[in-house]
Amino acid sequence: MTQATVLKPDDIVETVRAALQYIAVYHAPDYLAHLASAYAREQSPAAKAAMGQILESSRLAALGRRPICQDTGMVTVFARLGQSAMIAGDRTLYELVNEGVRLAYLDAGNPLRASMVADPLLERRNTGDNTPAVTHVELTRGNKLELLIAAKGGGSENKARYTMLNPAASVEDWVVSTIEGLGAGWCPPGLVGVGVGGSAEQAMLIAKRAVMEEIDMSDLLARGASTPLEEMRVRLYHRINALGIGAQGLGGLTTVVDVKLATAPTHAASKPVALVPQCAANRHAKVVMDGSGPAYLDAPDLAAWPRIEGSEMAGLRRVNVDRLTREEMAGWAPGETLLLSGRILTGRDAAHKRMADMLARGEELPVSLRGRVIYYVGPVDPVDGEAVGPAGPTTATRMDPFTSDMLGQGLFAMIGKAERGAETVRDIARHKAAYLIAVGGAAVLVAKAIRSSKVLAFEDLGMEAIREFTVEDMPVMVAVTTQGAAIHQTGPAAWRGAQQSAPA
Repeated sequence: MTQATVLKPDDIVETVRAALQYIAVYHAPDYLAHLASAYAREQSPAAKAAMGQILESSRLAALGRRPICQDTGMVTVFARLGQSAMIAGDRTLYELVNEGVRLAYLDAGNPLRASMVADPLLERRNTGDNTPAVTHVELTRGNKLELLIAAKGGGSENKARYTMLNPAASVEDWVVSTIEGLGAGWCPPGLVGVGVGGSAEQAMLIAKRAVMEEIDMSDLLARGASTPLEEMRVRLYHRINALGIGAQGLGGLTTVVDVKLATAPTHAASKPVALVPQCAANRHAKVVMDGSGPAYLDAPDLAAWPRIEGSEMAGLRRVNVDRLTREEMAGWAPGETLLLSGRILTGRDAAHKRMADMLARGEELPVSLRGRVIYYVGPVDPVDGEAVGPAGPTTATRMDPFTSDMLGQGLFAMIGKAERGAETVRDIARHKAAYLIAVGGAAVLVAKAIRSSKVLAFEDLGMEAIREFTVEDMPVMVAVTTQGAAIHQTGPAAWRGAQQSAPA
């Protein structure tokens, strides 16, 4: 008979807190190895530059113990509690997990961005500490508590998809078609988890767990598939990468570094299928508690991070945004890297909605957009003299409904990540404006270019307030030119069907 274990509540809280701080700062070694291999193989200059920025930013995050991405995620915890383990005290496991989340996200030395809103329908007021976590509890044999802890950003979470296929329909075809239609908002190169079977909710849960399994595609390709499920994983890996989406959707050889597949028994009339993409941040870790105290993760060896050579900025076009003209912008080429210096505005969903409502009422905006550049960002709070914490871009597509109004106010350019909708691209060209992208997953690298930050309007919106950044040599790529040329269309089209060698 298994000996009973008593788990102290404060040990659980500390374990959750420490794990969340850990995954906020460190990329997992398995992902780093596969991304570095993909970087070495990449032939698309734009995609290779994007992966290089992600790798270099990740190294800086590890060295400085700062978040690898400004979107420090919605916390999901899969808990497996042994039936011979007992949690002392009168607080539930759910309450203990949320206390750990609260402490992790309010850590004074490394504050993490609070992104959770309490009410999803009406006020959408931020909870301020990133609680509550989404917690799933499973009872198992044994006397330990296993916690699989993840922090998933909104960009990749928003791209999760579900369908109920006919039993004879092809899962592979649906997955490939769905990935092709997702765009780049989930921040590739990453992973894809596929759950097949069970019920609607179980398919999604097993897909989300699967995407957190250890990345082993290089080993699988080297030894060869030995089961039908492994054969399907390999086919999906090659078919998805053959779409040519590439890093950040810029067109290239690697869109996914691995594909995970999980199944469950299901009704004879059904074939539920869930797809969960995992972004380049890929934050998750597993800890096991045995009653001896908090469980901690060992810091990875910094040698796991490759040094990216050739990242110097010599020869790149430098742009002073304070003296920017439409004539200068007309000379920008799709995919070209620019180094921005000067003053730029920031604003995300809530700020854009508020500005659009003001314009609809005939009110004057609190900040003039004429001749300005706006960055779609919700930064992490600064520490230790930083102007701003990690400050990578958010998905620009969410701002599409407001873009025509903003361009009508004289806005010159926008900075975000991923593609814009077809109508928005036409609006950008019509106004002789431009859309630029910063690399999602390079939040620390971007933040190093920000010299100062001040709130100009909507301070009550917290990280979504309108700020003014003073930047120096902030790296961005031209995604939509003033003529309407869009690299998220031309890039993948150019690389579709390109062959790549197996991961090293």
